[in-house]
Amino acid sequence: MKTEILYGIHPVLEAIRAARRDFVEICIAKSSPRLEKLADYAESGHIPVKRISLSQLKEMTGTDHHQGIAARVSPYPFADLSDIFEKADSSAGPPFLLIPDTVSDTNNLGALIRTALCAGVHGIILLKDRSALPTPAVSKASAGAMEHILLTRVTNLVATIKELKKKGLWVIGTDTAANQSLFAAELTYPLAFVIGGEEKGIRPLVRKHCDLLIRIPQTGQTDSLNASAAGAVVMYEAFRQREMMKVRSEK
Repeated sequence: MKTEILYGIHPVLEAIRAARRDFVEICIAKSSPRLEKLADYAESGHIPVKRISLSQLKEMTGTDHHQGIAARVSPYPFADLSDIFEKADSSAGPPFLLIPDTVSDTNNLGALIRTALCAGVHGIILLKDRSALPTPAVSKASAGAMEHILLTRVTNLVATIKELKKKGLWVIGTDTAANQSLFAAELTYPLAFVIGGEEKGIRPLVRKHCDLLIRIPQTGQTDSLNASAAGAVVMYEAFRQREMMKVRSEK
């Protein structure tokens, strides 16, 4: 079985909870109440726990940011687009997807994933090329949220956007030059947000196929928010509107 090394308390714990990966072993290099509790939890699920030195753990993970724990696990299990729609169909609200367009920074992708899980996003569509992938570093940056979210990879984002439109989704892109303000947009219908990459934003051809472009109102001297911050703002505005819709429907 092909394996990779998860590291950090939250990624390892959430991978156990999500039960989407196969575990070969968990390695612990120091003792603390949190780590001992995690070790007991792993052993109760018949996952082998091995004690190793800090130097061995650093060599195993390739980083000092391991928090004293790592796990040898199967690779991240990608979903199909159909899996994301199946999850959306089983939820209480309309489909809600996120599309990072050439977001290449692992910290940005991890932060987007963490926010997406909290904001009720049903799945994330990643590019196979020119994009950060769900590596252990991204799982660490997401505080383990990546272990629960559905991620799929596509080779042609424009073709995928066309497919989403056929399924009734509105595709909304963020653009600092857009006329439409985020806070004036209706976001309670089935939608997919496109968040542009760190340097150039949404690529022109992808922008052309968006149904709507929105800007995040802001003051100050900086040109724009970074990808993860922009994504957090738009996802939570959609979440806010959807929660308000639920409240109104329950009255």
